[in-house]
Amino acid sequence: MARVHMMPPQHNAGAEHMLVSMLRPLVDRGHDVQVWLSRYGKITEAYDYHGIQVVPLESRLDFSAAVRRADVLLSHLECVPSTASLARGYGVPMGVVCHNTHPETFRNMAAGGTALAVYNSQWMRAEAELFFAEYPKSVRPASELVVRPPVFAADYATRPGKAITLINCNEGKGGRVFEALARRMPDVLFLAVRGAYGEQILPDLPNVEVVDHVDGADMRQQVYSRTKVLIMPSDYESWGRTGVEALASGIPVVASPTPGLCESLGDAGIFVDRSDIDGYEAVLRRLLQPAEYRLASKRAKARSAELDPTVELAAWCETVEGLAG
Repeated sequence: MARVHMMPPQHNAGAEHMLVSMLRPLVDRGHDVQVWLSRYGKITEAYDYHGIQVVPLESRLDFSAAVRRADVLLSHLECVPSTASLARGYGVPMGVVCHNTHPETFRNMAAGGTALAVYNSQWMRAEAELFFAEYPKSVRPASELVVRPPVFAADYATRPGKAITLINCNEGKGGRVFEALARRMPDVLFLAVRGAYGEQILPDLPNVEVVDHVDGADMRQQVYSRTKVLIMPSDYESWGRTGVEALASGIPVVASPTPGLCESLGDAGIFVDRSDIDGYEAVLRRLLQPAEYRLASKRAKARSAELDPTVELAAWCETVEGLAG
């Protein structure tokens, strides 16, 4: 049994959900997994979450002592430099889970000592290869793996609802596009799901219903069961987990053609530039026609089946176990 410690940040709900879905299979294989939170909150005692021991920063327990006992360290985003320092000091192999292609994500791994880089998409791995091309081999990650954000369709599949939905209504995710469409289409129900970060653009319109931030475990009941079409007019997505979650129910996704969304949605995606409001409206009007919707829904379910994470998660667990020795 390996003792795996994870030091994640606490500001990105999608990233946190991805991490949990990657750590739970390690628990299922009998490993001792701990997540040490990096920001202050209200909880002061460690607690269990699906077999993962979560240690709040307020517990004031000694992370460095836990590192000495660990077989593998995992880290993410801004926590990588501090975790890497401890990993090198105590000789514990470290893996880095990469959630975006921002330069600092790759730069944080370039101090040497990263045993494993985990990318959430093929295009991210290609971007990393370009970034590290001019770095000496000694500071590059020793190995790499692609693990697409795991979505088991059975956890999300439901009967679609009636609304056109945007999840996280900040500017970068397409809040202005959502507002413009709601104004143009007063005969259609829109659902605005408040995000965990960013200034939210929540239209005060009779055809717009606003719901508060929804925990990942409740997305099927509170969001997807009420959604007919999901829109993702994002300016950046490294993958786009919510789009894949929607596909499980045969919900068509209309999205910006970012590299991540193009890879995740594949042939099921309907791509429109976020600046083309006329294009979004035309596509949505077409999808409201039963025959067109059935075809798009069929493509969505087929893509969902292609993205079954079973094989990738098995490879992930085996790789982590290999780091532990």
